[in-house]
Amino acid sequence: MTGIVLSNNKILSYANYYDLRFKITEGEDKAYPGQFLHISCGPGFTLRRPLSICEVEGGVYRVCYEVRGRGTERLSKLEPGDIVDTLPPAGRGFSLREECRALLVGGGIGIYPLLWLAKLYGKRADAMLGFRSRALVHMDAEFAAHCENVGVITDEDGFVTRLAEEALAMAAGQGRQYEVIHACGPKPMLRAIAALAERYGVSCEVSLEERMACGVGACMGCVCKIKSGGAYEYKRVCADGPVFDAREVAWE
Repeated sequence: MTGIVLSNNKILSYANYYDLRFKITEGEDKAYPGQFLHISCGPGFTLRRPLSICEVEGGVYRVCYEVRGRGTERLSKLEPGDIVDTLPPAGRGFSLREECRALLVGGGIGIYPLLWLAKLYGKRADAMLGFRSRALVHMDAEFAAHCENVGVITDEDGFVTRLAEEALAMAAGQGRQYEVIHACGPKPMLRAIAALAERYGVSCEVSLEERMACGVGACMGCVCKIKSGGAYEYKRVCADGPVFDAREVAWE
């Protein structure tokens, strides 16, 4: 697919988070929340960069990302009118549960793929968002515009898993249990959320992050360990994921 850049702005003036929006001009394919795009960084870069889709509306893709190396540094230089070269939306996304009450849990840049879910669930969802510091809190207002309740916490005050546990306990006490949890963030956070989901008997999907090379499942460079019939097998995060049932993931 190719697209034309509409904007590529810093989300916070003092941090390396960017909000890239581009209009597809050729080869658009249907996208789903939780999928990612494998975007070319241009001449001199063999490998593309996998970036989560934040949302899609009217053929306009929104991808938010953090500059972490030379590739994303190059992407941060894209300007309106530049061309974006990307593979079609890839991977297995989240399962939107119609009429279900959902809890969204995001840590750091893991909040980005959850925003589209927040818009689709609307007031049937609560969102718990965690950040490294108060200075890095962002996008919480966008979640608040759609979700019924939004909690924000930073590492200075605790972890987002605490907010998730409080939300689960309150919902259970009120007889308004969540029917599904969608989570994205660091692996230790996801492991803790999976344990909470099991304790409260709530279905849980987690979006895993692994370093990717080809992005189409051929190189086997992004495998993760998955439970399978009393044994284990390795599945590709780029093709079989990045979203998995939390009960299937071997967390050790």
